[in-house]
Amino acid sequence: MNEQMGLLFDASECIGCGSCYEACKAENKLPVTNKDFLKDHLSDKTYTVVEQYGDLYARKMCMHCAEPTCVSVCPVGAFTKTKLGPVLYDENKCIGCRYCMQACPHSMPRYEWGSTSPRVKKCVLCHHRLEKGQLTACAEACPVEATLCGKVTDLVAEAKRRIKENPGKYYPHIYGLEEAGGSNVMVISPVPFEQLGYSSKVPKQAMPDFTMQAMEKIPSVVSVGGIFLTGMYWLTKRKNKIAREDNENGEGKRK
Repeated sequence: MNEQMGLLFDASECIGCGSCYEACKAENKLPVTNKDFLKDHLSDKTYTVVEQYGDLYARKMCMHCAEPTCVSVCPVGAFTKTKLGPVLYDENKCIGCRYCMQACPHSMPRYEWGSTSPRVKKCVLCHHRLEKGQLTACAEACPVEATLCGKVTDLVAEAKRRIKENPGKYYPHIYGLEEAGGSNVMVISPVPFEQLGYSSKVPKQAMPDFTMQAMEKIPSVVSVGGIFLTGMYWLTKRKNKIAREDNENGEGKRK
């Protein structure tokens, strides 16, 4: 993972200008979905959003997990984790089962519900730009460098440096470093992450590991399809439980 690329978002530096949001729209040729970007939400036409929580702002987008659950549950290999870091999607292979949406621990993939030939949509971490040695569009557009693009190892080092040198400014944790086995998109913040709408219930263990644990408990005589569906059921049940607990605890609510 040393040469993999990723993003670091610093909520303490974000000024809520929406430059990242607009750059993503332009780069991916996405239509206007809300004139007030702060009121927009992730969809098949919006790959990243900026949300306001009091005086702070948070970005939401695909986390590009180190061990993506979407890759492990897709029965036709429509999702792949690239050597460069981004998790990509091949619409030509997709059969529309939407297992990826159910399994994602961060609830990021979106579906084209209004299309007669629906596909899954999400951020691809500007893979085409990274291949050319360029920054992602969102990082390049940020006027205050609240979003940084670079090698994952460098971003982790920078996040740790900021937290160490400014202990009173940051909550002592890097969101995305351990959650769901780690990801290429990470966040640092002056407040606990649930106060910015990030779930604190995402397990540290990579989610594909849970799928395998569920499968290992099933007799070998069961068909491959049955094993797969049982693993998916287990993941979905766990994810729904986490979401229900979040709602009961009032997590993710904006101030």
